[in-house]
Amino acid sequence: MSADTHDEQLEKLADLTKESRFVMLTTADPEGHLVSRPMSRQEVDLSADLWFIATRDSRKVEHIRANPTVGVTVTTGNSWVSISGRAEVVDDTAKLKELWSTFAEAWLPEGPEDPNAILIHVDAETAQYWDNPGGRVASLVSLAKSKITGKPYDGGDSAVVTDL
Repeated sequence: MSADTHDEQLEKLADLTKESRFVMLTTADPEGHLVSRPMSRQEVDLSADLWFIATRDSRKVEHIRANPTVGVTVTTGNSWVSISGRAEVVDDTAKLKELWSTFAEAWLPEGPEDPNAILIHVDAETAQYWDNPGGRVASLVSLAKSKITGKPYDGGDSAVVTDL
C-alpha cells in the first residue's frame, strides 16, 4: 500500500490513467447485469474525471440515464486502475468540438455537429491503482524473490484514492 499524500496519489492516478487511450467502461443494464465495453478516453485531469464521445442512441447512454453508477478500468503494460464514479450524459456541442478527434469520426462521420453525437462525463469518486514500474520482468523477479525468501509478494505500488 502506498504511503503517498492524497495530492501525490491524485497526481499518480492522473498519470496512470492518461497513459492509456482505451479503457473499459462498465454500466448496469435494466436487469442489473454489468456490461463492459471498450471506450476511447478523451480527457483526464488531476481529479481523474473522464470524458468520452458516444452516440446518443447507444445502450451505454440508455444505461447511464437509468443508473449513473459506472466503473472504468484502465490498463497499461505495467499498471492497472479501477475507477468508480457517476456518469452523466452531456449535450454540449462546444465541448464535443473541443474533444473531437479523427478517431471519433469512425463512429460519427458527420463530426461533432452530428445530431447523434453526445458526451459522457464520468465524475470519479474513488479509485484504486496498482503500479509495477518494472513491468512484467519486475513482477517475475518479485514473484521469484517471494518464492525463494518465503516472504509475501511485493509487486509495486498500490493505493485506494478517495475524495476525488
